[in-house]
Amino acid sequence: MDPKHEGVQVGVVLGSASDLDKVKPLFGVLGEFGVSYEVAVISAHRTPELLEEYARSVCSRGVKLTIAAAGLSAALPGALASLVDIPVIGIPISAGTLDGMDALLAISQMPPGVPVACVGIDSAKNAGLLAVRILSITDGSLAEKLAGYRRGMADKILEAMGNLKEEGYPVWEF
Repeated sequence: MDPKHEGVQVGVVLGSASDLDKVKPLFGVLGEFGVSYEVAVISAHRTPELLEEYARSVCSRGVKLTIAAAGLSAALPGALASLVDIPVIGIPISAGTLDGMDALLAISQMPPGVPVACVGIDSAKNAGLLAVRILSITDGSLAEKLAGYRRGMADKILEAMGNLKEEGYPVWEF
């Protein structure tokens, strides 16, 4: 095994380098939780042989899940899912005249036997959090970090409620 690829937990595949800016929140989430990842740019339509090679590679290297981001026809997540036996999360990217709806439908409407988990259009952050949830099933320290993250989100909501009360709004008491 190539040492530079040892210990990679998540493989992130972009259908185009132009998708990078919309996927950056994913890298922030994975970094926040200490989840190792790698990035590849592979087109399901233009470089299908490279996609097959990558799929064989992730399986043999112990990558635990993949995240594939694509716009327009968004064939990449489904094509990748057809080649691997690990979870694939698809991120539909807003592009073209349908602004991502075509990608959302393409990713979410996979045939039986080739499942792809799908997040919302440009929802890279949720893709990262879904990846963390999946990985936390077998990683107790990651599960603890995720629980802390969720507590932090709840605390922000409670703080907002307190702020409304301080501003004189009739806030529901619980």
